[in-house]
Amino acid sequence: MNSTDASADDTLDLQLPEEFVALFRTAANDPAEAATARARADLRARADLLDGIADWGPSDTPAGVFDLVPVDLERDVALIARWMNAPAVAAYWELTGPQSVTADHLRAQLTGDGRSVPCVGTLDGVPMSYWEIYRADLDPLARYCPVRPHDTGVHLLIGDGAHRGRGLGTELIRAVADLVLVKRPACTRVLAEPDVRNRPSVAAFLGAGFRPRGEVDLPAKRAVLMVRAREAPEQSP
Repeated sequence: MNSTDASADDTLDLQLPEEFVALFRTAANDPAEAATARARADLRARADLLDGIADWGPSDTPAGVFDLVPVDLERDVALIARWMNAPAVAAYWELTGPQSVTADHLRAQLTGDGRSVPCVGTLDGVPMSYWEIYRADLDPLARYCPVRPHDTGVHLLIGDGAHRGRGLGTELIRAVADLVLVKRPACTRVLAEPDVRNRPSVAAFLGAGFRPRGEVDLPAKRAVLMVRAREAPEQSP
């Protein structure tokens, strides 16, 4: 029939998007790179509440080239679960236990509306930290302290002990805050709420240009509200 022939002609003329073709080409050559490409593509497909975080790209820091790579659950869950069970991390993240605990935490963000994006931080290509970049104005945090439209929050942990205690936290927090303020024009402040007991974390945020704005009682912790403004760093009250 003519209609069948026309359908066949349409199929033969179909041109796949280059990004789609590249994903399969990458998968054949490097499974890890394919997982990264898949994570970035999945993030682009969702509502973009964080201004293209999948495409922010790497940053040069004194410690090396740092990149925020959106989490791919299959690739990253075992590594992040191991980090979550490290005593220095477990005391503040409270995600210890089997890998499924971490998987559930990640999946809730990966299948959500994009207001929180989990990322692995790589330094010179080596995974060494975990980050959550989130819209503070759309987060439960907004119930407990004043936030402005498009305020962007940051959670992080440094993975292995070999990367802790070397000042890396300060350098990487500064790099991420700079990225947020450059890539999100509507955002005027980057927020963090480290546990008041976590003095190394508070010190790292201070070193990265954040300023304390008092303490906040959150459901799971008492936190120091830290603010890095787009303008010159705010002075403590």
